[in-house]
Amino acid sequence: MSALNSEPGINECIDVDQSLLVSTSDYINLEPRTETNADEMNGKEEADIIYDNGASASGSFTFARLQPNQAAFMLAYGLGKCSSLASGDGYVHTITPIDGDVDESRSNPSFTAMQRYGNTVAKRRFASNFIDSLTLTFATDSWVTGKAEILSTGRYQDSVIEESVPALDNDTTLQLAENSVAGDTAAERLDSVQIVRAMVDGGYEFAKVVSVSDETPAVITIYPLSGGGVSTEYKVIYTPKETLWGAADDLIYCGDTVQRGWEFPDTVTESPLRVAEMCLYLGGKWNGTEFVGGQKFGSQLTSLELSFANNGAVEFTPCAGGSYAGRYYRSARTQTINLSRYMLNMLMQQYRSAGEYFGLHVVCTGKEFATGENYKVELVYPRLGITAAPVSTNNNRVAETASIQVLEDDTYGSMIAKVTNQVAQYAQ
Repeated sequence: MSALNSEPGINECIDVDQSLLVSTSDYINLEPRTETNADEMNGKEEADIIYDNGASASGSFTFARLQPNQAAFMLAYGLGKCSSLASGDGYVHTITPIDGDVDESRSNPSFTAMQRYGNTVAKRRFASNFIDSLTLTFATDSWVTGKAEILSTGRYQDSVIEESVPALDNDTTLQLAENSVAGDTAAERLDSVQIVRAMVDGGYEFAKVVSVSDETPAVITIYPLSGGGVSTEYKVIYTPKETLWGAADDLIYCGDTVQRGWEFPDTVTESPLRVAEMCLYLGGKWNGTEFVGGQKFGSQLTSLELSFANNGAVEFTPCAGGSYAGRYYRSARTQTINLSRYMLNMLMQQYRSAGEYFGLHVVCTGKEFATGENYKVELVYPRLGITAAPVSTNNNRVAETASIQVLEDDTYGSMIAKVTNQVAQYAQ
């Protein structure tokens, strides 16, 4: 991900600067906008054409053991505004909702993302990814978790390419036009050539690859197909040589003029946050510097879920080219909180019946990264109101779950997040 720096414009890739450990089921996937001619009088009962209208993309980032760095990344790109100040051996990042749009094409900052399929199948880079929604969950005796939903314009590149190679339909060697094939050993190069196929007598036959040379351009040796020596074109799917991925002389294009490499950056490793390290203060007031007052919720709290949604959409626009979207606008951000606790008093019920507004402060303090300096995630909501607080039974005890609406305060806005760690910046 380009966690530290945001893209300069829509569909303009930049270098990725950080790898994130997401769930094993998390991928950014293309969402093709195909349609058929089934509604046209084509003289047939069924459709016979598929129209390609480009593709957008979407995905999820799930963090089962949330680290401060991961929280800061999601919050900075999701809320849109982040300022970072050095503090001791670390940095404090103050993150708030953006006012207005980033530019005429983006309501929020966008990041470049790369993902790898298996060890050798392919790498894919996506331009202009947006965090459209985020949920942070604090459940008793658990890790703090986070999940973000991603929307992308659909502009992408693959590290694997398909090349057409002219030859006879019974040849045993094929020479690429100019590329060598990735791999330092014969076995690795063989693994890098994924598919070789050619049209023989009106149908595609797939060739078995015997070996791949280390020359430039590479020579691919195959078992001959069943053709009779007729000229044809072989379609070869392979990974070009990667020994210099990320170096200045081995970059590929992303965008119109900017070249980017395929090197994956290091992962930032921090201690994950536990719910036992979190405290919640409800009923106090944020004065711009600190949260004053409030009741401490500890043993009575069973779970806390904090969510926001930008309610955005990626849309296909003029001048974008038609293969991918050219705009991401959010409609109106919404934020909600679900607070579940054992019902020890009537505070939540009174807030609801009286229509009283109040503040909330969440502080999650992690391990030390330097003497006297701890990882920390703080979330401040200056103005809240309860919309419902049904009473129930939990573990044979009276309980309640408050549905809380986050409101925008005239002075301090709707939310202030502060993350302390050793990463210098986010979404700049």
